[in-house]
Amino acid sequence: MSLIIRHPNENDLEGLTALMYEYIVDFYKCPKPPLQKIHHLIHTLQKEEKGIQFVAEDNGKLAGFATLYFTFSTTRAEPITVMNDLYVALEYRGTGAAEKLFRSCQTYSLLNQYAVMNWETAHDNARAQRFYEKMGGSKEDWLTYSI
Repeated sequence: MSLIIRHPNENDLEGLTALMYEYIVDFYKCPKPPLQKIHHLIHTLQKEEKGIQFVAEDNGKLAGFATLYFTFSTTRAEPITVMNDLYVALEYRGTGAAEKLFRSCQTYSLLNQYAVMNWETAHDNARAQRFYEKMGGSKEDWLTYSI
């Protein structure tokens, strides 16, 4: 296996879309967003203004992706990144793809002088929680709400 971490390009649209649907629908059991919305999101992130994506590629096949969004922290009064997504296809789990994607997000955040990289995961996603703790992350005291 020769995993490469890179930014997606136009040739990745179909493969990245498929991975994002696996992540959204199969993994998180959320409704399937319309194709045009997924493509709009991918194209928005390719501009690297509001966020950025990384993909893990193995011999021409996409194995996973990670998404960073750019925002600010009022309590820090500085820009931060939020790793909103880190997904590796089932057949590539345990291969180091998740760690490489995570490290790419972390490195990008550091090199671009973001104060911190935050992320969240579901309460019942024990595998992800173990992974994030292994990567040096610690649980915060904040609860996430949505409306």
